[in-house]
Amino acid sequence: MSYLALTYGPDSLVQWVSRAKGSRSYYASQFKRVYGASLDRVWSEWIAWERDYQQGNLARIRQYPVTPERVISAEAPGSVSRGAYDAARGMLYTAVNYPGEVAYIAGFDVKTGEMHRICEVRGPALYFVTSLAYDSSTGTLFYTADNNDWRDLWSVNVDTGRRQLLQKDTRIGDLAFNDADRSLWGVRHFNGITTLVRIPAPYTEWNQVLSLPYGRDIYGIAVSPDGARISAGLSDISGGQVLVLYDAGSVMAGDSTHQVLFDFQNSIPANFTWSPGGEYLVGTSYYTGVSNIFRYNFATGEMEGGSNCETGYFSPIPVSNDSLIAFAFTGRGFIPVMIPNQEVEDIAPIEFLGQEVVRKHPVVTTWLAGSPGKIGLDSLTTYSGAYSGMRSIRLQSAYPVIEGYGDSEAYGLHLDFQDPIRLHEIDVTASYTPDELLPSDQRFHTEVNYKRSNWTASFTYNDADFYDLFGPTKTSRKGYSLGLTYDKTLMRDGPRVLSYSVNATGYTGLERLPEYQNIVTSYDEFLAFGGTLRYSNERSSLGAVDYEKGYSWRLGTNNKYVNGHLFSRFHGTFDIGTPFLARHSSIWLRHAAGFSPNEREEPLANYFFGGFGNNWVDRGAVKQYRTYYSFPGVEINEIGGVNFVRSMVEWSLPPLRFKRLGIPMLYASWARLALFTTGIVTNVDHESTRQTVGNVGGQMDIRLELLSHLRMTFSIGYAGAFTKDRKPSDELMVSLKVL
Repeated sequence: MSYLALTYGPDSLVQWVSRAKGSRSYYASQFKRVYGASLDRVWSEWIAWERDYQQGNLARIRQYPVTPERVISAEAPGSVSRGAYDAARGMLYTAVNYPGEVAYIAGFDVKTGEMHRICEVRGPALYFVTSLAYDSSTGTLFYTADNNDWRDLWSVNVDTGRRQLLQKDTRIGDLAFNDADRSLWGVRHFNGITTLVRIPAPYTEWNQVLSLPYGRDIYGIAVSPDGARISAGLSDISGGQVLVLYDAGSVMAGDSTHQVLFDFQNSIPANFTWSPGGEYLVGTSYYTGVSNIFRYNFATGEMEGGSNCETGYFSPIPVSNDSLIAFAFTGRGFIPVMIPNQEVEDIAPIEFLGQEVVRKHPVVTTWLAGSPGKIGLDSLTTYSGAYSGMRSIRLQSAYPVIEGYGDSEAYGLHLDFQDPIRLHEIDVTASYTPDELLPSDQRFHTEVNYKRSNWTASFTYNDADFYDLFGPTKTSRKGYSLGLTYDKTLMRDGPRVLSYSVNATGYTGLERLPEYQNIVTSYDEFLAFGGTLRYSNERSSLGAVDYEKGYSWRLGTNNKYVNGHLFSRFHGTFDIGTPFLARHSSIWLRHAAGFSPNEREEPLANYFFGGFGNNWVDRGAVKQYRTYYSFPGVEINEIGGVNFVRSMVEWSLPPLRFKRLGIPMLYASWARLALFTTGIVTNVDHESTRQTVGNVGGQMDIRLELLSHLRMTFSIGYAGAFTKDRKPSDELMVSLKVL
C-alpha cells in the first residue's frame, strides 16, 4: 500500500480500495482499471523495488560496526517467549512455537547449545507464545496457558518437569518474579481495564494492586532484584509509549505515581529487565526502525544504545557485566545469541517508507479521521424500548433452489427468517419434482427448521437435498418427520471440549432407514431417540492443516420405538494420535465398537457400513472415511451386523505447499496425502453371519481459496477392500467440498 502511494500517488490508492459508484466488483479488476496494469505485474515490480530499498537500509546500518554475536544454539525455535537465565544451572529457559511442533517450554545449555523440552504449552500465542517468569531458588518456571483466551496460571519444575495448575481463567499475563519475597506479579485485563496484580506464594490467589484509567495499558513489567522497584511500559490512547518506574511499596499502598524514565514516542519499549545488580534496565525497541537493544543507566539517568543489528534483537537478558543473551531474528525463527553488554554510541536509523510517502505527497498529512464525538447518536436511534425477538422476526433472504430427491431434480424456493440479533432463526425450503415417474405423493418437498439457543426443531415432508444431485450418498427420504434436538457444550477449555446432544424424531411413511439409504425399513412409522457425548483434546502446531496430536472419544446411543418394541443400539469411538517421523506428519489410531441387544434379523437393530461417504460436491467433513460407519472399498451399507469392532491406522503425511498455483480469484494453497488401513468385524458373537473385512487406501486433499477467503477442498480417494469370503473390491472417490 505504501509503495503504491509513493509511486503512483495516494489518490489512486484510495480510488482502488474504495467502493465508489462504477468501481469493479473484484479487487484485481479494479486494480487494473485504476493502474492500467495487472496486480501481478505491479506486485513483481514492488518486490524488485523493495529489495533495492532495503539494501539501502542495510547500507545505512552498516555505516557503523554491526554488533558481533555468538550463536548459542543453531536450532531456530520459531516464536519465543520472554526468556529466563539460570546462572547456577547455566541454562536459558524460554517457550518456543515452531511449525511442525506443538508449543513447549525449552531449556538451552548456554555452553553447548543443547536444547531439551520441559513441558508442553497449551493454547500458545502466535508471537510471544506465553508469559514466563522464573524462580531460580526453586527451579520453578511460571507460565500461562490458553493465551488466546482467559489464561490459566501454571508452574513447572525445570528439573523434574512436574507441572501444577495454580489458578484457572485468571486473565493474567506479563508475569514477573520478585526474588525478594518470592511473589509473582502480573497484568490482568478485564472489561477494558488494565490492572497490576500481585500473586503471593503459594500462588493460588491474586491481589489487585493498581487499576489504570480506561485507555491506559501497562505491559512488560519487571521487578528489581531487591524488590523495591517495578519497571514497565506504559501506553495511552494517543499511542504514546513510555518506560516508567514505580516504587513497589508505594504502589501497593495505592499510590499510582510513577517516574517516566524515557519517552519512546510511538515505539514500544519491549521486555525491559533488570541487571543482576539493579544498575540498569535493558530491553528492546524499534526506536531506530530496527529492534535494537537499549539500556537505561540509573547512574546517569540516560538511555543508551546497546546494539546495532541488521535483523533485530529481542528479549535481552543480562548475564554478566560484559555479556547479554538475546534472541536474534532469522528467516527460520528466533535463535538465542550472546552479544556484548556495552554501550553503543553509533546507531543509524533506517528510512521509513511512510516518511517517504509524507515527504513526496504531503497531502496525506491532511487526511484525518473525524472525531467520533461529533456523531449524532440520538439521530441514529431507530427504536428504544423492550426487545421482543419473536415480534422482530423478518424475512432476511429468499432465493431459488434446486434439490435432489433420489435420482430426480426438484425446483423450489428457500426463505430465511431472523430477528436482528438472531435469537430466533427459521429457514423454509419448498420444492417440486416434475418427474412423472415419481408418484404424485412424492413430488412435493418441504423442510422447515427453527433454531433458538441450543434447541433445533425440524419438520420434513419428502425431504430433498441439494447435495443428492451429486454422487452416491443420498439423504433424501420419502415420508414425514418431526424432530427436536438439544445441543450443549459442557466445557470449552481449548483445546479440550466436552459436549453432548440429545434428539427425538418421529417418522411416518418411510421406505428407507433415515441413516442408511440402501436399507429398506421393516416399519414405516416409528419414534427414534438418542444422544451423543463427545470429548476432544486435539492439538496442532503452527502451519498445520489438521490435528497432529491428542485424543478424542464419543459415546452414543440410537433407539427406535415401534409397536411396543424398543430397538436399541450403543456405540463408542476412541481416536489417539501423535507426531510421526517428520514435521506436520502424524499417525492416528481410530477405534470404534458398538452393539445392539435385539434380533439380528431386524434392520432397526443393525449397524451398516460402507463407502467413503463423500459426494462429488459435498458440504460434510472432508475426511469422511474417519467416521465409524464409513468403510471405503465396499458399497454403501454393504457390511452389517448387530455388533461390530472397527480399527483404523491412519498416517497423515506433511502437506505440500504451493508458492504459486492458480490465479488470484482461485488458487491452491496446499495438498496433503493421508494413507489408511482399516479392519472391521461384525456379528462378532455369531460365526455364521460374521463378516471380517479389511481395506487399504489413501486420500489426497487439495485446499482451494476462492475469492481470497472462501475455502474449498478438492479430494481424490481410493481404497481396496478384501476378505476371504468374497472377491476383492475397490472404490474411487472424487469430491469437492464447497465453502
